[in-house]
Amino acid sequence: MTDLTDLTEFVSVVRAAGFRDAARTGGRSASSLSEAVRRLEARLGVRLLNRTTRSVVPTEAGQRLIDRLGPALVEVDAALDVVNGFRDRPAGTLKLNVPVVAARLVLPRVVPAFLAAYPEIRLEVVAEDSFVDVLAAGCDAGIRYDERLEQDMIALPIGPREQRYATVASPAYLDRHGRPAHPRDLLDHAAILGRFASGATTSPWEFEKDGKTVKIKPRSALTVSVGGATDLAVEAAVAGVGIMQLFEDWLRPYLDDGRLEPVLQEWWQPFSGPFLYYPGRRHLPAPLRAFVDFTRDFRW
Repeated sequence: MTDLTDLTEFVSVVRAAGFRDAARTGGRSASSLSEAVRRLEARLGVRLLNRTTRSVVPTEAGQRLIDRLGPALVEVDAALDVVNGFRDRPAGTLKLNVPVVAARLVLPRVVPAFLAAYPEIRLEVVAEDSFVDVLAAGCDAGIRYDERLEQDMIALPIGPREQRYATVASPAYLDRHGRPAHPRDLLDHAAILGRFASGATTSPWEFEKDGKTVKIKPRSALTVSVGGATDLAVEAAVAGVGIMQLFEDWLRPYLDDGRLEPVLQEWWQPFSGPFLYYPGRRHLPAPLRAFVDFTRDFRW
């Protein structure tokens, strides 16, 4: 009988695409994970991973095993989690995959209160802006905006129900280059743009007023990675590099103290806030069920 722990650690390595990342997220050493995979390969008599200095990918046999193991391990976790129903308070690990903006603007409000209410739950948050299958990535749930929700998932509103992208620049930049009166005027300005991990740049800037929508793709003076380098983009805007767009709530402190100035504010377009989404199966792990119930009742 193959050790279930070795199977679980094999899955964690594949999901993390490497021993180091799997060790970092799982609280284990890379060497112990490597040894677990070696034991598993020895027992099964087949190579499961192709290892290079830059990557770890499953062999065909390894991929076949992963395809069957994923659902099976979910059922094992669900079976073990039934015991949580006999505890006074739920315990275990809850892993969330969220965009950087949610980690900055949404979770700080709810996480401290949630952990205070459920001290036996360990929360792990993975903040990234790439488009990933949260379940395949080993997470229990995710936060996404409605246009990026996956099918067959339950979506629960979390955080503010309406948000806006703010278009801003430093007063010094606008004094030098003029203040746009119409979105088309942005074509004559330098912009600070974002690029996703996939290589795609952020969508054209969209504006709306009196039922009229205008989309503009401005000229980039600076392009930064979405999420990880957003603070650099903000500081560059403060320094007068160009005009940028970002969540209004993120920029609110800079607008309030005058370091940044609204641009075309009457054209700012509102959109619906984020959602917590999770699998629609009947039995949810106790930590996830606790977080869902807590979020539903939380006063935003």
